[in-house]
Amino acid sequence: MSEARRDEGRPGPAAEPGGGEGDVERQRSRTMSRKEIARDLRRQRQSGIVDPELQAVMQEIEQHRPRSRAECATGPRPCMFISCKHHLYLDVNPATGSIKLNFPDREVWELAETCALDVADRGGITLEEVGTIMNLTRERIRQVETRGLLKLRAVADDEPRTGPPSPLDGG
Repeated sequence: MSEARRDEGRPGPAAEPGGGEGDVERQRSRTMSRKEIARDLRRQRQSGIVDPELQAVMQEIEQHRPRSRAECATGPRPCMFISCKHHLYLDVNPATGSIKLNFPDREVWELAETCALDVADRGGITLEEVGTIMNLTRERIRQVETRGLLKLRAVADDEPRTGPPSPLDGG
């Protein structure tokens, strides 16, 4: 059973575990499989629901889509281009093609932050702030950070040294 269908049976937004009085309730992210999305699209096409007005709007949006970070940085916020890989509203798994809605209970214009590049440009922020932006707990953000640092360390250890040998290397 797809995760999207499992989420439908769950009650509304759940409070974060271990939270206190000031915690904001949040709804878990929801994943839709590529097959489920394709099935819905086929049903719409077969029943003739394809809206020509929607098609025209999609073409116009594609024409105005920024092609570089310079164009994007000066663009309107919240960013409406949710298919951008830096947009925080949804994530696409490149291996399976499934889509994860990070904020299933909100619309794009309700988000305080919509672009990961804007957050990165601001500089360092706390795990709590990252958790709020990503709709994850502080602990999950810490786990992801640790895993990413381990991967970077492994890559750095595999890189050949290009400078003179260091006295600490034993050379």
